[in-house]
Amino acid sequence: MGNKQTTFTEEQLEAYQVMLESEEQRLHGRFRELAPHLVPLDYTNNPDVKVPLTLIVTMPELKENPFRERIVETFSEDGQGNLSFNDFVDMFSALCEASPRELKTIYAFKIYDFNRDNFICKEDMDKTLNKLTKGELTAEEVALVCNKAIEEADLDGDSKLSFADFENMISKAPDFLSNFHIRI
Repeated sequence: MGNKQTTFTEEQLEAYQVMLESEEQRLHGRFRELAPHLVPLDYTNNPDVKVPLTLIVTMPELKENPFRERIVETFSEDGQGNLSFNDFVDMFSALCEASPRELKTIYAFKIYDFNRDNFICKEDMDKTLNKLTKGELTAEEVALVCNKAIEEADLDGDSKLSFADFENMISKAPDFLSNFHIRI
């Protein structure tokens, strides 16, 4: 029981490699569509091309997402939302439908941690709730929901959610995997 070694035939590995290459080419095509004037077909002369957040968030897959800026900032190496092609691939890999729950949980936590202090505090939750509800709740309703969520999910009683608290909360949300993804 436990650790089993998976073995693939050469044909299976070659097919998988071809699939990965075609997916990467498709992603590169989408990346280049965002800024053809910035993104070259040949990276030998300028390997560090970055597409700015203002262009990334216009993608149809992100345009309607209330967290689009936070998603892009979270995956950008500079934290400002300027994505290299590798950042772009990482974003779509982590947020694709087939991505494992553990990876999605890590990035969901980072996205909701607006102040980047490695906790989800009441202010982070307030911003999250306001984005989710498009500002339709009163300040009192937001405070009530945030306080209740922290009260229920905060395992160590410090009035904020650590990653462990968040992970425990997400494990009780069966629809998390089906809702936390971006299709490309």
